[in-house]
Amino acid sequence: MIYKRGGKSVSSKDETKKKKDDKFFTLLKKSLAARTASAVVILAAVAAVAVLGTVSYFTHSGKTTKIGFEDIGELATQEARCTEIENIEDAREFFGLFEIPFTQSHYIYSYDVEIKAGIDFGEIEWKAADGKINVKLPEVKVLSNEIDLDSFEVYLEDESIFQQITLEENNEAMTELKDRAEENAVANGLLEKARENAETILTSFFAQVYDLDEYEIVFE
Repeated sequence: MIYKRGGKSVSSKDETKKKKDDKFFTLLKKSLAARTASAVVILAAVAAVAVLGTVSYFTHSGKTTKIGFEDIGELATQEARCTEIENIEDAREFFGLFEIPFTQSHYIYSYDVEIKAGIDFGEIEWKAADGKINVKLPEVKVLSNEIDLDSFEVYLEDESIFQQITLEENNEAMTELKDRAEENAVANGLLEKARENAETILTSFFAQVYDLDEYEIVFE
């Protein structure tokens, strides 16, 4: 059969073929659209994974806020042991003019004194950025000052029954002995050495988390 369309003669055979072609192209378009949609979904999923992966990466590579030393608290990083000799003399005087004979008491003895210095690790402030780890240390201070009672040695013991050295006088002498030992220890670099040792300890902590070939530690 032959009929006219738009001024042209068209056979039924051609019309059938045209319908088949249109159907084929329609299915092809739907298939391509579905594949495109799938591709978009896949790309979106990949992008989402990439974004999430990026966020996770930067989270893990960011500054670590706690690496262990913060819970140490006060830590003595240097100890000094000083032997201090104490000389105690006492006597009765006659109206402040002269000492009364046989009333003199005289002691010479020594004790070892242990002085420890360090810092409070909980007060340390630090920040890692741009290849540097800036560490602000708190003030180094004396943490303890103790007399080793087992180290007691007597060099002279001469006590008069008329003028005995009182417990109060002895306690004052012991306090002066401890103060003198601390002054000597500080004068001989106790605090400086304590800070150096604290820096060494901190460096070992940072080395467990950061590559020190890539980071420089700056102590303030």
